[in-house]
Amino acid sequence: MTDKPAPLLIKRYASRRLYNTETSDYVTLEDISGFIRDGREVQIVDLKTGDDLTRQYLLQIIAEHESRGESVLPVDVLNDLVRSYMGGGVSVVPQFLQASFEMLRDGQSKVVENMSAINPMTKMPGFEAMQAQQKAFMKAMTGGMPTPWTGAATSGPEASDGSEDLEAIKKQLAELQEKLSKMS
Repeated sequence: MTDKPAPLLIKRYASRRLYNTETSDYVTLEDISGFIRDGREVQIVDLKTGDDLTRQYLLQIIAEHESRGESVLPVDVLNDLVRSYMGGGVSVVPQFLQASFEMLRDGQSKVVENMSAINPMTKMPGFEAMQAQQKAFMKAMTGGMPTPWTGAATSGPEASDGSEDLEAIKKQLAELQEKLSKMS
């Protein structure tokens, strides 16, 4: 098992300014959003009290993106989240969301591994550039959530045996190969 790197420590001063302890400079919410998009984990703590403010700031980042029209969360999901907070009992929503995102990341990693192992196109000139474009597209489509997925069509993390994923990948590769041969 690999150890996760320590999160980037951001300290909030009484003036509400945020201080990056790695680079010894002040950062904005947009900077923190960029760190997260780049795959870094962050931890934001109040300098005076030591309280962990990470959740509060992450929610603020999401709210700002949503208010700018960069909607990622459907209204139904937001309503369910509000209901889960307003219910008197213990909610399973946080555990469900965490498990869902873990399954998504794991599924995407497996697709990439399978694609590299079985795909003769990986040796083709220009494949890396095409793969980088697909990664950039998926990063934009997933709201910047870091993902190793290269953009191959899948039926999602709920696919049980991966055979549907493999068939979709083969079909997409055949289409790409056909387009590339027409370009030559």
